[in-house]
Order: sequence, then structure tokens, then C-alpha cells
Amino acid sequence: MFAIVDIETTGGYAGANNITEIAIVLHNGKEVEGKYSSLVNPCMPIQKYVQSLTGITDAMVANAPKFQDLAENIYNLLQNRIFVAHNVNFDYSYVKNELQLAGFNLVTPKLCTIRLTKKIFPNLPKYGLETVCTELNIKVKNRHRAAGDALATAALFTLLVENDRSGELARMLKKKPEQYLPPLVNEAQLAALPNTCGVYYFYNQQQKVVYVGKAKNIRKRVTSHFTNNTVKQQKHGFLREVVNITYQETASELVASVLESFEIKRLWPAFNKSQKYYEHQYGIFMFEDAKGYYRLGIDKNKKLLKPLQSFSLRTHAQQTLWQWTKQYNLHPALCFLDTSKVSFTDLPSLQQHNQSIQELLTATKNEQKSFIIPQANNYCLFVEDGKFYGMGVIDDMNVFKHPDKHVVKSLITPYPENEVVKGLLYKYVQQHPQKIVWL
Repeated sequence: MFAIVDIETTGGYAGANNITEIAIVLHNGKEVEGKYSSLVNPCMPIQKYVQSLTGITDAMVANAPKFQDLAENIYNLLQNRIFVAHNVNFDYSYVKNELQLAGFNLVTPKLCTIRLTKKIFPNLPKYGLETVCTELNIKVKNRHRAAGDALATAALFTLLVENDRSGELARMLKKKPEQYLPPLVNEAQLAALPNTCGVYYFYNQQQKVVYVGKAKNIRKRVTSHFTNNTVKQQKHGFLREVVNITYQETASELVASVLESFEIKRLWPAFNKSQKYYEHQYGIFMFEDAKGYYRLGIDKNKKLLKPLQSFSLRTHAQQTLWQWTKQYNLHPALCFLDTSKVSFTDLPSLQQHNQSIQELLTATKNEQKSFIIPQANNYCLFVEDGKFYGMGVIDDMNVFKHPDKHVVKSLITPYPENEVVKGLLYKYVQQHPQKIVWL
């Protein structure tokens, strides 16, 4: 009847990250009746702070199955069951999206153990999984690993069922979403929203955008903001200020995600939390030292020097540089990643090291190609020399037969690149290589 789920991911932002581990505990409402867990190859690097938190490294998932290889089994375990998780919207959105990419449409009720715990044990100091388990004497093994957290959530769920003397679980499962519409937003305005993908904007009385979101179905997503599933801050905070809603339809979910990221950074809406950070551009640079070694280092981008790769945050640059040292067997001291004193005899030979650097430079150059990502209705996204340039409609089919980047640039609108957009585009390329038009 219930499927209790926990996942680990490469990072916090769902649109640009993937699952690295999944665990499912089947529960009949009284006890556990089945368990499933697996590491997942995310086909992208795991952020360093996430590796420290979970203990899941790039090496651990390198030979693990990809999600698409596990999708059918996972779908069969979840369908016809109630999807249960601690902060259910996080886990559900990742799993549903990954299943959809693999060709499976998961439609199942959701149940959040945070909300249920607040109802049955209302006096706990906090409701994160670790605090709840400590307060209720639930033993947790392998914290921040999918199987450990899923089993802990299952033990919590059993305890909740045993202590549910007022029927909170049944009430929560039967409860229909109740709308909390602001005074100046009516049902007719919601009904006029399209059932298509795109980006939507909430305005306050000063006609200032206070929130930007993306959606596969604009009407459905906007309506969900005004249901009783909305967090307290939204109900009593910015939703009370909303007086108008506008939207932009897009050719695809990918375009919606890219446009949302651009709009958040352009408008800086008061009630958007994710992606709101100022971008200080850093780069990985190469130079030859006095002994002839090709050295790699991180510094702020400079006008007259071209980096091997640019990043919005220094931590992202460090993550990539560590990945390169492992992939090409570079010594960390020659990349300014090892600050301890290293003897010259401990370093690789000049020829060996410089050969590895040349292999890295060749691979990096190959990755910095130009390509078009076609979407519906002749809409395209364009990446020039590995960097997102912009997007727009290209009606002339000859452009795809004889692609020329100067012609492409003249037909589309430029947009600034950021780390989220770069992650979205390269994730799409990995998943849909057959759809890419290379220049």
C-alpha cells in the first residue's frame, strides 16, 4: 500500500542534478514487507560538499547502472502505492522526472512524513529526520545514505501509524486540496492560464515580480501554489501579496527551465530562493613554470587571458579541477590543490605530466564545440564553443542542412549563461545525443 522512498543526488537543484542512489521500502501500513536499493550512475560529477555529506563519490557510481536501466523495476515498485517520504516533494519530483525521461509516467498519491509527524507529535523542537529520530528514539544507521534514511523513515512511519489515535493519516489521504486565493486573484484568472509548459510570474500591488516559476503545465502548477499543500511561508507571505499572474509559453520544458533561470537572475524576485546568488566568474588557467611543468590553477577571470573553462563559483572550479586530476592522473600539487610541502622527487616526470596535460587540453577542446539543440515549433538553443549563446526560432531548414554559427547567431536572441543553464544543457545533450545538431 505504501512505498517509502529516499534518494541521494549530485546536488540540490533538481533541474540540473541527477540521482546517485535510491532506496524503496514497501510498507503495508503495519510493517515493512520489502526493500530495494541501488546506487545510480548520474552521468555527471557529484558536487564535493555532497560527497562529503553522503560519502558517495564519483568512483563509487562510475560502474553503477544508469537510472534508465533501473526505471522499469522502480516504476513497478511504486505504481499503485502511496509515495511516502520525509519532505516528499523533493524525492517525488526527482523520481517522477527520471521515470518520465525513461518513458514511464508515474501518477500516484503522495504523503509527507514531516506533515504527518507535526500532526501526531506536535511538540517536537524540529522536524528534520535526524531530530525526529533522536526525539522518538528511532535508531538510524547510515545517515545521509538512501537505504539508511528510507529505513529510518519507515520506522518513523510505523510509529506514526501506531500513535495515530485521531485518524490524521486517513484524513490526510482523503483531504482534497483547498484553495487559498488572494483577494485580487480569482478562479477565472486561473482558468484562463494555458495547460502548456512555460514560465509564470507573480506580481504584487506595485506590479513588481515577486516570484518566477517554470511548469510543464502552467495552469496546474500555478493552481498548486494556492492549495493546502503550500508551505506556511507561501500561504501567509508572498501569496497574500499576489495581485496579478502572467506567463510565457515555451516550446519545451528545457526552454522553460533555461528561461526561468535567466528571469530569476534578471528580476531577482523577492520570494525565489534557489539560484539567487551573485555570480563571480572564475576560471581554470594554465601556465608553464620555471621547470617546464604545465601548471593548472584557479583565479578570477581576466580580460586578456582565456581560461580553459569558466565557472560562476570558485567551488565549482575546484570540483572540476579535482575531477581532472583524477581523470588524467595529475599531481594535486601541480594544480595548486595540495598546499603541503611536496618534494620534487615525489612529482611525476616532466614528460609524463605534460603529456597528461596535453590529453586534457585535447579533450577540453573537443568538449567546447558549437551545437544547436532543436525543440518544438522550430525553436532552438545554441551553444557556441561550449558556452550557451542564446535561443529563438529558426524557420530556415537550410540552417540545419548546412549549419553555420554566424548565421545561427543572427537568427536567435542572446541570453547570458550561468551554472544552472550550463548544467541543464549538458544534461540534455547526455540524454538526447541523437537530437543535437553539431556545427
